[in-house]
Amino acid sequence: MVRLGIDIGGSGIKGALVDTSTGEMVSERHRIPTPSSRSPLAMTETIALLIEHFNYQGAVGCGFPTIVKNGICTSPGNLSPSWVGVDIKALFTHRTSCDFTIINDADAAGFASIQELNEEQKKGLVLMITVGTGLGSGAFFNGQLIPNFELGQIPYKEYTKIETWAASSAKDREGLSTRKWAKRFNRFLEVIELITAPNLILVGGGISKNWENFKKYITIETQIEASELKNQAGIIGAAIASVNSIN
Repeated sequence: MVRLGIDIGGSGIKGALVDTSTGEMVSERHRIPTPSSRSPLAMTETIALLIEHFNYQGAVGCGFPTIVKNGICTSPGNLSPSWVGVDIKALFTHRTSCDFTIINDADAAGFASIQELNEEQKKGLVLMITVGTGLGSGAFFNGQLIPNFELGQIPYKEYTKIETWAASSAKDREGLSTRKWAKRFNRFLEVIELITAPNLILVGGGISKNWENFKKYITIETQIEASELKNQAGIIGAAIASVNSIN
């Protein structure tokens, strides 16, 4: 079964057609920059353009970068505050006439990546950390999703949330070297290791494509690896979630 998977990020909205039976993308990924306002209206129009690009009609899985409960946004994350309380599923479905499944973006990435693990690797708590504009996190216990596990929202020092200090956007915003930024990311990992004591951490998002450049700076005791699906995990996981009716 082929479904359209969409991964919404703070800087880009990406999509591709996915064979949900194999977990493989069957089209090229298409990316449209996230509107600078990050508002519901502007982002909905971008979603419509993405669907038009693929000339697609059918069920769509969409990874959304905030806390999502029953298709409704309950936290602004790095988007416009006007998203809070919006029924994302209803908004996107009404605009495009496609039936949407909405899932937290890190949950979507983890949902795809967890399928790549063997049964032994799935045991206990596995965290998926997506690194980009923010720090998304998906949590799985014995292979089962624990939704909306937002570890990037933990307050840190003078920051309202640690992702402001340690996400990739901080590296770009402050002009940090790879080493200096990686030390911040490592500190974030130390904090979540202390709080959650995971068995395994998977890393997705932009840095997963060049993980070896960053891994040498990571000093936590927990096993940590780049997701085998790299930066495509969110798209693939969202498409698979649409088949499994996860919201």
